[in-house]
Amino acid sequence: MKKNGILNSHISKVLADLGHTDYIVIADVGLPVPDGVPKIDLALTYGVPSFRDVVHVISEDMAIEQITIAEEMIAQNQDTFLYMQQKFDHIPLLKCSHEEFKCYSQQAKVIIRTGESRPYANCILHAGVHFGTAAR
Repeated sequence: MKKNGILNSHISKVLADLGHTDYIVIADVGLPVPDGVPKIDLALTYGVPSFRDVVHVISEDMAIEQITIAEEMIAQNQDTFLYMQQKFDHIPLLKCSHEEFKCYSQQAKVIIRTGESRPYANCILHAGVHFGTAAR
């Protein structure tokens, strides 16, 4: 049994299988999941688990090169936008329209659905590269 990190076996496997430039989507309850894209549904009830909780846990275990959000988040979910800016102040935060975001989600390795019920609480986490600290 794992001692720490992500305990959800499906999420842990997805993260282990990601390559450079692959990406995953963390979504609110309303984001449509395109046909053919796997969905890991964590939603228990409205607000549980929250978008922030899921983003935080995944970001602790994933090398992230850049993040994409829908520009609608800025005006219609300012708290979440500010959270994303502060949490990822060292990572490029790209913006696109919500329609473009939904198109990008068609190529995601997985969509992880949270219980978040605030609008536009969605992000794309683009995998970076982590070579570790192993001695050579």
